[in-house]
Amino acid sequence: MKKFWSLKKIESVAELVLYGPISQESWYGDEVTPKQLSDDLAAMGDVTEISVRINSGGGDVFAGTAIHSILKRHKASVTVYVDGLAASIASIIAMAGDKIIMPKGSMMMIHNPWTFAMGDAKDLRKTAETLDQVRDSLITIYSDKTGLSAEEIIPLLDAETWLSAAEAVKKGFATEVEEKLSIAASIRGNTAMINGIEVEWSKFANAPELPVAESDPKPKEPEMKVINQDLRRKRLELANKL
Repeated sequence: MKKFWSLKKIESVAELVLYGPISQESWYGDEVTPKQLSDDLAAMGDVTEISVRINSGGGDVFAGTAIHSILKRHKASVTVYVDGLAASIASIIAMAGDKIIMPKGSMMMIHNPWTFAMGDAKDLRKTAETLDQVRDSLITIYSDKTGLSAEEIIPLLDAETWLSAAEAVKKGFATEVEEKLSIAASIRGNTAMINGIEVEWSKFANAPELPVAESDPKPKEPEMKVINQDLRRKRLELANKL
């Protein structure tokens, strides 16, 4: 069974790590289901705290909302750590935290749900209606956590809003800025590398600019000339000895 999470227990604390895309397998098939994650938590027995570590560009909206529900229903207190990025549906999972801690340099992004669609006009209208329903459910989750009204959240979703740790705390999407840790982020081509996790950066409309990752250094021309001269000298020395 392929899982996109890791779960372990240390004494009375369960640690759930969500790094990379949420749900690389279908949650409608037998590979991985919300029930499996719930069963894994239940198998740990009594835990007083769940620590959730997130570094993800998002993924399957239904997988994310299911994880949010599982964490919210659990009797343990939940502390979420954004270890780099909580974007798209990963930000919904973060909303399950009683505490949501973001180090300086970490980011959270919220936007409207989107999908691929095909079919005739009737099919496309139905898809649009479904997306509106999904958006309404996301708005409810954000509103319950932040205290912001739907009228305040909708423009943030429409704009694809990126929040720094401080901005997330100010708007209620996080509870604390962690000062001691720093986040390493850079971009190469269309891919961002955030604390070791690759995220396809070009798929986002308003993704912030990141430092460009340095390419592998190539020898400069003068250095090559020195190397070539040194090789010729050694060849001449070897020829003189023969």
